[in-house]
Amino acid sequence: MYLAGEAGVIEINGTVVVELITFLVMLAILARYVYPEVVKLAEARQRAVDEQLKEAEKARTEAEAHLKEAQAKLEDARKTAQGVVDAAAKSAEQLRAEMRDKAEEEAKRIAESSRKEIEAERDRALQSVRGEVASLVVAATEKVIGETLDVTKHRHLIDKAIEEVASGDGSR
Repeated sequence: MYLAGEAGVIEINGTVVVELITFLVMLAILARYVYPEVVKLAEARQRAVDEQLKEAEKARTEAEAHLKEAQAKLEDARKTAQGVVDAAAKSAEQLRAEMRDKAEEEAKRIAESSRKEIEAERDRALQSVRGEVASLVVAATEKVIGETLDVTKHRHLIDKAIEEVASGDGSR
């Protein structure tokens, strides 16, 4: 049976003392040898994590710098490409203008050449008609007058007939 004074009280005997001494020795050994190593390992791990974080931040910064550089190069390339396209368009426009000008000049030259040719042909036709008119006038005059004219009369009548034909031609 249990007495009221014995309940809940720990009896201090040799085992408790040995366990207590063993616990304190074990605590001293852990504090002296194990705990510093655990702390060193934990600090080393913390430093490694910090170093990895720094390296990751550095890598992120470098990646952002490379991205900005690549974007700048891309923008430069776009500007260069746009400049090339603009230059090609300008060159094509100049070429079109030059070709149009050459075509217009050629058309003017052909028109002028045709006009001169037509004018020369017209002059030849007029000379031919004048010659025929002169011959007809001489023949008609000889028949009307009944005699052959001398050279001065002949020339005078031809010039007069040509003038009449030319003035009649100019009024039309």
